[in-house]
Amino acid sequence: AFFDYMLPLIQEANSRILAERALAEKWLLEPDNLSTDEQQELQHLLEKYRITTDVLEQQQDLLLRRVNAIPPSLVLAQAANESAWGTSRFAREGNNLFGQWCFSEWCGLIPEGRGDDARHEVRAFADPLQSIESYMRNLNSHPSYRQLRDLRLQELEQQGYPSGITLSEGLQSYSQRGQDYIDEIQQMIEFNQLQRFDVIPPGSDNQRDSDSASGE
Repeated sequence: AFFDYMLPLIQEANSRILAERALAEKWLLEPDNLSTDEQQELQHLLEKYRITTDVLEQQQDLLLRRVNAIPPSLVLAQAANESAWGTSRFAREGNNLFGQWCFSEWCGLIPEGRGDDARHEVRAFADPLQSIESYMRNLNSHPSYRQLRDLRLQELEQQGYPSGITLSEGLQSYSQRGQDYIDEIQQMIEFNQLQRFDVIPPGSDNQRDSDSASGE
C-alpha cells in the first residue's frame, strides 16, 4: 500500500525534473530560440541546482548533469526506511518522508531528545509531493552526492537508465551509519523487488538520452 501510494508521486516529481531537463537541453542545442519566459526559468534552475560558475559552457554542462530523474526504487526504499513506512511522527505531522532537516526557527518539527546546543528541526512540508521534490533536488544538487550523479551518468551511458541499487552507493553522506545504511537500502530494494520500477521501456516518451557532459 505504501509503494502504491508513493509511486505516482515519484513519477510526477520525476516528470517535472525531466521537463526542466528538456529546457536545459534546448538551451544547449537551440540557445537563440529561447523565449523570455524560458530564459527566466533557466536563471531559476541555475539557482535551484546550485550552479555558481559564470562560464556559460560550464553552466550548461553542470545543469545537464544535475537535472535528471532519480530511480524510483531508490526513492521508495529511502522513503520507507526514513519514514518507517509512512508511520513516523515527521511523516504524519510534517509530510517529511526522508528525514530532511532545516535550520531556521519554526521551519519544521523539533525532534525529541534534541541536544540543548542543537538548532536543527525536521522540515515540514505541505504535502508528500513537496517532500519528494525537495529530496530529489538535494540529491541532484548537493556536493555530497556528486558520486551518486556520476554513477547515474555511467549507467545512463551503459544501459540507458539508472538503477537504485547502483546509485545508492553514492549515499555515504546521507546517514551517519555510512555503508551500513547503504547496505540496508540495497537490501530493501532487492527484498521488495523495487528494481522493476527503474527500467524504462525502449522508445518510451519518458526515456531521455544520456548526458555526455564532462566535469561536475
